[in-house]
Amino acid sequence: MKNIKLINLFLYLFFTNCFAHSNSNSPYVALRKKYEDLKKNDERALPYVHQYIAEAKKQNDFKYLAQGFKDAIFYSADEQVKLMYADSTIIAALKTKDNDLISNAYLGKGIIYYFNFKQFEQALNEYLKAYQYIEKSNDLYQINKVKYHLGVVKSYLGFFDEALDLFTDCNIYFKEQLRTKKHLNLRYNDEKGYLNSLHQMIICYRNLKKNETADSLIDDGLRFINDRKTFSLEQSYLLKCKGISEFYKSNYTGAKISLKKALPQIIKAKDFSWEAVIYYYLGKTYSAGRSDVKAVRYFEKVDSIFTKTSFILPELRICYEDLINYNHRQKDFRNELYYTKQLLKVDSILGKNFSYLSPKIHRQYDKQSLLKMKEELEQKANNRTVIALLTVLLSFSIILILVLKYRKEKFIASKYRLLYEKLNRGESEKQIKHLEKPEIGEHKKSILKPELLDVIAEKIQFFEQHKIFLQKGITLSVLAQKLDTNTYYLSSFINETFNMNFSQYLNHLRINYITELLFNDKRFLNYTVEALAEECGMASRQSFSDIFFEINGIRPADFIKNRLQQLKSDTL
Repeated sequence: MKNIKLINLFLYLFFTNCFAHSNSNSPYVALRKKYEDLKKNDERALPYVHQYIAEAKKQNDFKYLAQGFKDAIFYSADEQVKLMYADSTIIAALKTKDNDLISNAYLGKGIIYYFNFKQFEQALNEYLKAYQYIEKSNDLYQINKVKYHLGVVKSYLGFFDEALDLFTDCNIYFKEQLRTKKHLNLRYNDEKGYLNSLHQMIICYRNLKKNETADSLIDDGLRFINDRKTFSLEQSYLLKCKGISEFYKSNYTGAKISLKKALPQIIKAKDFSWEAVIYYYLGKTYSAGRSDVKAVRYFEKVDSIFTKTSFILPELRICYEDLINYNHRQKDFRNELYYTKQLLKVDSILGKNFSYLSPKIHRQYDKQSLLKMKEELEQKANNRTVIALLTVLLSFSIILILVLKYRKEKFIASKYRLLYEKLNRGESEKQIKHLEKPEIGEHKKSILKPELLDVIAEKIQFFEQHKIFLQKGITLSVLAQKLDTNTYYLSSFINETFNMNFSQYLNHLRINYITELLFNDKRFLNYTVEALAEECGMASRQSFSDIFFEINGIRPADFIKNRLQQLKSDTL
């Protein structure tokens, strides 16, 4: 597993160590002084780097040209640009025929594949080329640097035996260097090399099931650091290993303490792969203690890192199986489907990046079962969506019905109040007065003679007072015959006097009559609409209800309901 600070150190040394003894008066040194203090990926250095490259090309000096391309890699922020300059570095280095320089160039390209792209097989290929050029060199530091990177990639890919041999060689080398007297800065680099190779050895021993040896090395490393703040990150990596070891010993309290203590520095170093591992094992400790909710929160952090980086270690795959099972138990089909899809992505990435390890990973769910689960869960999700939509539609419909009902009741109540006020004053809508004399407007000339008007008025008064209008079958012709007049005179009289035709006149008489009965005699409030229609001489229930509404602005059933409520409230 990578150690970010060590890699950054290697990168800087790799990109700057070729010409430490160059002539301080050369144009190259003058140019490099303009940018050598800038940090990695700071593209403000690039204009000076391009001048450096141009000068090397002009002098046809491939060593300096290789150095210029290395500087371009170091200060370029774009990963594809870094890879392009790595190829240029190799071309320039090959022209120098300097094996150390060529090895360094291949190592640099491998670091880019590993560190920037997480393409481990490509990185391994470049490291192997670097090793071929350096293995017969006297530069032991460069040899062990290449070995370390070879080991990191082999460990990632699951070749733990081979990786362990390489890390052991590196560890022995750095340990021996610590016995020699060196400048403090050089000793610091050797100490970091010793601790990081030790960390990688522990990882290999754990994966090879040699847990006692791994535990012994953890103790060695922690004693060596002795809480020195300069090695806080290296201490955190060892505490992480100790936490994992304690978990497998079922010492969950000790595991939590070590893992949580390791986390801050690893987060600070942006080592997301080990950060995810810590979250996973913290989740497992809570799961073992039956704190499933806390466990799931840590597992979700693993997924968050995977979502952001599209990278995951093989040992974290089971985290998704745990999330699927948990959400299945909770009947949370939406999250179960989400994590099923995520596990399919994880398997795809593991199959591509860890082809050696992928067949060896224990799987509760294989690809076929995951695809089947995904299909079933999607169907459930679709069903739930349909149900949700129907529920929303039904709820909306109920709300709409209630709103319309409320508005209707409010409208009816307002109409009832208006009618009640008129009835209370002894009026009816478009009230028909019992006439003693016909009332013809001053400016309107009647087609009937005055004598005839008086005769018909008396007969109409008799018709109203004796409530002949309640008889069924009353028509203009029938009434004209009863009043001993003709239909023309009678129709003209009704039109001139009441400003309505005979049918409207008859309907008003009947509806006014039944309305006053309903208002004044509560016995009639118990009548059916059919009975009320019968009472006022109307032929059908529907015709009666429609005409009642047309004249009074309210249906007879609604009038009865409101009148009963009013009488009940008046008695309380």
